[in-house]
Amino acid sequence: MNKKLYLDIHVIQTVPPSCLNRDDTGSPKTAVYGGVRRARVSSQSWKKAVRDMFRMNLDEAEVGTRTKKIVDMVAEKIILLANMPYDESMVLAESIINAAGVTTKDKEARALFFMSDKQAENLAELALLEETPDKKTLQAALNQNTGIDIALFGRMVADDPNLNTDASAQVAHAISTHRVDNEFDYFTAVDDRSPEDHAGAGMIGTIEFNSATMYRYATVAVHELYNQLASDQEATARAVVEFVKAFITSMPTGKQNTFANRTPADAVLVCLRDDQPVNLVGAFEEAVRLKPDQSGYVRQSIDNLSEYHQTITSTFVEPPIMNWGLGSDFNSSTAPTDLLSLILSLDENIKSTYNDNSLSGD
Repeated sequence: MNKKLYLDIHVIQTVPPSCLNRDDTGSPKTAVYGGVRRARVSSQSWKKAVRDMFRMNLDEAEVGTRTKKIVDMVAEKIILLANMPYDESMVLAESIINAAGVTTKDKEARALFFMSDKQAENLAELALLEETPDKKTLQAALNQNTGIDIALFGRMVADDPNLNTDASAQVAHAISTHRVDNEFDYFTAVDDRSPEDHAGAGMIGTIEFNSATMYRYATVAVHELYNQLASDQEATARAVVEFVKAFITSMPTGKQNTFANRTPADAVLVCLRDDQPVNLVGAFEEAVRLKPDQSGYVRQSIDNLSEYHQTITSTFVEPPIMNWGLGSDFNSSTAPTDLLSLILSLDENIKSTYNDNSLSGD
């Protein structure tokens, strides 16, 4: 059994007027924390942004596809392998997927299925055998060659729990470090072909928005990720590096054309731990309030995070094995660095940890 190893990522990030993540009424999502209304961006929204960045930076074979059209995915592989007509490949693909324990009959009620490109190919190869393999063999093919994002974010299959994949990463809902009140932007649009003597608007409307300094947190159970990626140290290091890079630099796409909200992080604290993951949102249970000599929330948010981190690690949990700080000196034990240096250091540390087998034991 592998010893525990966790990577915690804490981000302070200013988000300008925007509507990154909306509820069913179109309003920016919010949450009450510490008795105060905060801006909120759901974990699902930011994980989608991370997965989108994976698709830009990683090879197609390294990531999964979450879709209801898994029959099409397997059929495409069958066509490539056997040059089979489309209709026949679809019938064969659906048959092999059903034999693996995944129901595809009711297209309207069909659930999204998370599958890697290689897993689709595995099923296609088994579908072309003279005799259909047993369910255990088919499910083994669906559990092998897990994509990086499937290993990180997990897969839940209601039809058969044997196809479930536990997530090795957890992402918290981002919240503002201070109180936020939503505002409304009243806008008009002009009809370009309206008569010159017509002064009215062709359309009017409102968009609800807010602006905030956010605290974002995510953690990766590196030991679990290592197991899910077939004990491959290179793949584990690459997955961790890509996740850290994507989580720090990605941005949800809600209303980006309207607000152009692509802001970088203001400060990042990355901690490598061997005891447990530690969310530092408690630093903001008392909402940040501006002092007389302050005109923004960023500096005070960073200071609160640094002080809370020191308090927690000296009182309730063990100090991290290593700390890295980007954009700010969090404390004397934090190595100040930049994103590229952080990536190189993480890659080296994870590979060396697995190379010397220091994670193996009871």
